[in-house]
Amino acid sequence: MTYRDTERQYALEVFPKRDVTLVGGRGAEVWDDGGRRYIDCVAGIGVASVGHANPAVAEALAAQARTLVACPGIFYNDARARLLEKLASIAPPGLSRGFLCNSGAETIEAAIKFARLTTGRPGVISAMRGFHGRTLGALSATHKKQYREAFEPLVPGFSFVPFNNADRLRAAVGEDTAAVVIEPVQGEGGIRPATPEFLQAAREICDETGALLVFDEIQTGFCRTGRMFACEHHGVVPDILCLAKAIAGGVPMGAVMANDRIQLPPGKHGTTFGGNPLVCAAALAAIRFMEEERLAERAERLGERFRERCAPRLSPRVRELRQIGLMIGIDLRERCRPYIDALAEAGVLTLPAGPTVIRLLPPLVITGDQVDEVVEAVVGVLG
Repeated sequence: MTYRDTERQYALEVFPKRDVTLVGGRGAEVWDDGGRRYIDCVAGIGVASVGHANPAVAEALAAQARTLVACPGIFYNDARARLLEKLASIAPPGLSRGFLCNSGAETIEAAIKFARLTTGRPGVISAMRGFHGRTLGALSATHKKQYREAFEPLVPGFSFVPFNNADRLRAAVGEDTAAVVIEPVQGEGGIRPATPEFLQAAREICDETGALLVFDEIQTGFCRTGRMFACEHHGVVPDILCLAKAIAGGVPMGAVMANDRIQLPPGKHGTTFGGNPLVCAAALAAIRFMEEERLAERAERLGERFRERCAPRLSPRVRELRQIGLMIGIDLRERCRPYIDALAEAGVLTLPAGPTVIRLLPPLVITGDQVDEVVEAVVGVLG
């Protein structure tokens, strides 16, 4: 029986599978069980920013695994303390307190609870096309009908406004609004950056009404867009910043960074595995690697290289190329899935971001030559 047969037999399958079995990787490359090599522009859905099998992360994990793996939040811990200090030092100004958990969806759940507790209000406003996760609170803040319908009724108090429409946002925020939840760049929604005007208006509206501004940087955080955090492009600082994916070099982790307005009494929230020493050691190693290797600058430089070499050669079937750092969306005038499959045949793994957008999220350690190889595959497949 093959590994594929085994998964088919035993998994409660929630993902539509591709006909590839990945068994190894290094840097921006992965290979399958037949030994075929691919350039990985999926990267665990934006997770493997420091590259597959990163030696610094692997060594940190091994050393910590020999020391202490589990330590619940009722005790202090050295690795957790160092990570919280590090996160506070790199976060936008004022976001000096952190809550550590296990995933992006958990950070959104925590942000919703923190906002409701802090403000005493129930309402949460997020953006159309936005995606914030699949747990019930995060799903309630997610706009896409196909994700929501089978699980209704969802959590009450959630509503949506058009992305990048400040007037509609202003009209929607009221005395019962606890939080406005925004992705600075919509990922699942098609690689759509928020305008500086929209983010600045959101900050002003929240300040005027007492609502909390929450930025979902689960996908954009940790150098992906050419800055440590995407909100730094425009100098807009939220009250709560939700982080995950790339934070720990591929090990599951999430973090919520908050300002002093958020005060959380003990017992109001918790986690068993969040902030365990093993994942904290991995995150410290991953963040140190990002800084030492200047991955934000690298993402900005190589993202521009991709655009400059690819955009002039794209066929009329491409409606738009949207790119910020190494977060790239190719919006087609037709369904993207056949082209995603063709790119895999050409040795490049990619993602959809909606029905017409090919999404590329390569590891930030990708080389210039590998970027050029991706460009050639994209141009060849799209004609």
